[in-house]
Amino acid sequence: MKASTLEIKNLHASVEGKKILKGVNLTVKKGEIHALMGPNGSGKSTLSAVLMGHPKYNVDSGDILLDGESLLKMKTDERAKKGLFLAFQYPMEIAGVNYLNFLFTAAKAQRNEPKLSLLNFRKEVVEKLKSIELTSTFLDRHLNQGFSGGEKKRAEILQMLVFQPSISVLDETDSGLDIDSLKIVSKAINTMRGPEFGALVITHYNRILHYIKPDVVHVMADGKIIMTGDHTLAEELELKGYNTLLQKAAP
Repeated sequence: MKASTLEIKNLHASVEGKKILKGVNLTVKKGEIHALMGPNGSGKSTLSAVLMGHPKYNVDSGDILLDGESLLKMKTDERAKKGLFLAFQYPMEIAGVNYLNFLFTAAKAQRNEPKLSLLNFRKEVVEKLKSIELTSTFLDRHLNQGFSGGEKKRAEILQMLVFQPSISVLDETDSGLDIDSLKIVSKAINTMRGPEFGALVITHYNRILHYIKPDVVHVMADGKIIMTGDHTLAEELELKGYNTLLQKAAP
């Protein structure tokens, strides 16, 4: 079976006429964990939003391919059905939407299983809750409403565990997490690691990469990737800071 591949080709994107992405090239294959690092304002979160088809952003040129098929004309839900998943940096609170029902409805559509049993699905999800150290009562709450920052991030990771995407984009999943929550989230992500899973871990800091060792590290600045290396690049960033590396990468 051919491994799924996310290809970002010379991607240029803007918001309200302001150019944000200025020629991003990046390829993530199943079985690989890539880290995308960069200072604030470098375009990291814009890239994640563009990948999932956020209507606020305009793709000016370039392409996004999953398994050789362009995603640009696909709606967000169509991209998700293709196997692309985004864990949001700031998950939205949605009052009145039961979390289990949300997962159940999404899973039926994503798996194309309209006759999926709610009882069996709940058992499946309760088992996965153990990975993020939450109890079944979590499923009876409204989607992200009243969740702590750590609970919101764990809820995003639970969705990933349930939907089993081919390629996941984790947008600053580590932001706002205390060390215990960071370890729990990282451990859950690592349970997905293997030949059938690829991920782009977007982060400002190196700390999550102490727990999720990336195969490839990219550094982004001013809307483009300026440097690529292995996990030691993240360690160098932590030691020297962004300014030193940006000066080193300057033409």
